[in-house]
Amino acid sequence: MSDTDRITALEEQISHLMKTVDELSDVIARQENDLDKMQRRLGMLMDAEVSRQADGEGSIALTDQRPPHW
Repeated sequence: MSDTDRITALEEQISHLMKTVDELSDVIARQENDLDKMQRRLGMLMDAEVSRQADGEGSIALTDQRPPHW
């Protein structure tokens, strides 16, 4: 194998690796956006549950109740 062939093979491998890195970077960016969205939604659900429990005067908050198997 000549030096030119080896260099060409290495350049091809580098090109494939760069493509893979770019694709993985895109996946990570999408996952970060999804995670941020889910965290905001969870915060909204938690706030809504706190409000719902606060409106139910006289009842024990679900977070303070023992599970039924206790």
